[in-house]
Amino acid sequence: MTEKLLDKEVLMNYVNGEWIEANETTDVINPATGESIIKVPLSSQEDVDQAVKAAKAAQKEWALVPAPMRAEVLFEVGRIMKEKKEHLSKLLTMENGKVLEEARGEVQEGIDMAYYMAGEGRRLFGQTTNAELKDKFAMSVRAPIGVVGLITPWNFPIAIATWKSFPAIVAGNAVVWKPATETPLMANELMKIFIEAGLPKGVLNVVFGSGGTVGDALVNHKDIRVISFTGSNDTGRRIAAKCGEQLKKVSLEMGGKNAVTVMDDADLELAAEGIVWSAFGTSGQRCTACSRVIVHEAVKEDLEQLILKKIKELKIGNGLHDDVKVGPIINKAGLEKIKSYIKIGKDEGAKLIAGGNELTGDEYAAGLYFEPTVFTDATIDMRISQEEIFGPVVSLIPVGSFEEAIEVNNSVEYGLSSSIFTRDVNKVFKAQRDLDTGIVYVNAGTTGAEIHLPFGGTKGTGNGHRDSGVQALDVFTEWKAVYVDYSGKLQRAQIDVE
Repeated sequence: MTEKLLDKEVLMNYVNGEWIEANETTDVINPATGESIIKVPLSSQEDVDQAVKAAKAAQKEWALVPAPMRAEVLFEVGRIMKEKKEHLSKLLTMENGKVLEEARGEVQEGIDMAYYMAGEGRRLFGQTTNAELKDKFAMSVRAPIGVVGLITPWNFPIAIATWKSFPAIVAGNAVVWKPATETPLMANELMKIFIEAGLPKGVLNVVFGSGGTVGDALVNHKDIRVISFTGSNDTGRRIAAKCGEQLKKVSLEMGGKNAVTVMDDADLELAAEGIVWSAFGTSGQRCTACSRVIVHEAVKEDLEQLILKKIKELKIGNGLHDDVKVGPIINKAGLEKIKSYIKIGKDEGAKLIAGGNELTGDEYAAGLYFEPTVFTDATIDMRISQEEIFGPVVSLIPVGSFEEAIEVNNSVEYGLSSSIFTRDVNKVFKAQRDLDTGIVYVNAGTTGAEIHLPFGGTKGTGNGHRDSGVQALDVFTEWKAVYVDYSGKLQRAQIDVE
């Protein structure tokens, strides 16, 4: 299968319209099989410098291209992605491990983002307003910032890349992109699509490599004026500190400890279905994954039984097989972290009622697999109730009231996504007001964000910016106020007002 999907053995950086070999490479491992599928460059600071230089030169010309014409490139990117959707999806599953139906959904998200952001090329709206002096006109417009540095994660290697690169490009910026070394195939394919779509050289440059080398070089480069990062909180905090020292704009999308709240009047069958999909889809390796279930004590046992029943129906294995619903863990470090939290949960006194083990039988021996896992009778202060695990592990926390459920939901340091299952319209409106998260779902799980709405969270999840939606343009543009005085004389604002 690898030979059919891949046409090369070693990936290359793409800088200033040319594919460039790197001196050092590392293997990309299919987590479902343990197979090395391709080699990816481990680039140097000099490689980053070369890419930034190319981007800086290209951006000056790209910014002069009318925005509707810039948008034409994105329309073409969307068309080509749609044409290649199945090929892209299989490559994504091969490098990332998520099941094929989820991979198709992720690629579709990129297609949707291409068309949505292409539409912004004919908007990029500013504002006009009244001036306070006679014969004077006032307005605000969006202006590109310059060179943008993107650092994207492995768990959504094409969707998140499109959330960031498409608005940056349509707004008139140039981009230097560091994809995750675990999932470089999507970056390579997206770059080829941009080339086919006619993007001028230097506007998008791909530099593969480690966060410690390539990522740091991007963050510290004086000619990069914006960093957009998705990843861990620890790394995000360090990036924020470095960017702050340089007065460099930074957008952070980091962790989550998302909860589904199930009230005593909920449709329990629907709630269980939403929980299982949110908790175990992508093997729990989503920033929006359901990691907590806050359940009213009156329906706790019934909900547990429904969840356990649905877990038994999940087939685990290689995501390229159509009947598989849960794929592998991305790497050994991720697997070991999950295993450590199983011990933590047991030691803290939570009750393990499903899973808790690495799968090691003949069917799973070559890959990295972990059972869908459920703890119950967890309490608000347990580490498994507070810390991001990033795996197929969910903890049930019983509560006695709606008010307590809201308090438990908001008790963590993160604020990305939340969900409530209830038939009470009053609780629905109170929940959407009081849940301290950037995304709120009603009678649905914690995953499934749509690209035309802002994506991001509160508190430790980020720093206030949003990926996706028209709000993504705020990351990659500056507001410029413009005043046109056609009075023919010098007028002094505030001073000359009568």
